[in-house]
Amino acid sequence: MKREGIIFVISGPSGSGKGTVCEELRRINPDTAISVSATTRSPREGEVDGVSYHFITRERFEELIEKGEVLEYTQYNGNYYGTLRSEAEKIISDGRDLILEIEVDGGGQVKRLMGDRVCGIMLIAPDAAEQEKRLRGRGTESEDVIAGRLARAKAEILEAPNYDYIVINETGKTAECAADIMAIMRSAHYAYSRMKEVTDGYFDNK
Repeated sequence: MKREGIIFVISGPSGSGKGTVCEELRRINPDTAISVSATTRSPREGEVDGVSYHFITRERFEELIEKGEVLEYTQYNGNYYGTLRSEAEKIISDGRDLILEIEVDGGGQVKRLMGDRVCGIMLIAPDAAEQEKRLRGRGTESEDVIAGRLARAKAEILEAPNYDYIVINETGKTAECAADIMAIMRSAHYAYSRMKEVTDGYFDNK
């Protein structure tokens, strides 16, 4: 049986440390893929189409959204950024797992389009006090900005029931957190929904 890869959506509020943890995941498991995002902005010097980004027109991007060919997207500075379904399909059909480090709303978009081919993992700080401490620790935002980030974090954590796993990222334990996620990634391949093909007709070729 050829094993299909899984799309692992890793989300978490600002301060959860998802960026650092995902970097560690890619270090310990270099076979895990990262998709090349699509964007409507113009290429910058040195950027290569298909490597840095898939550079497409706004009209084309919106057409792909309409057809359900963009798994998740957002707009920033007047340009679209998102993950093409074709890119993700190619990766997982080759048997490779794909990590999508995206916001909670984007995670919901991916789940709606790809269903059981997605495993959602939400990364959170140990508690609300630590969450706030991490945001304040940056020392670069005003009180209004911090309050906004905290309000957003609360709203995002309320989406936890839509995720398959919740992982706590303890302060100073990035490697341990990444190892916990690796264990989830391994076990996800043995869920019944993905092993059903093995058990169905198990004795047919006896």
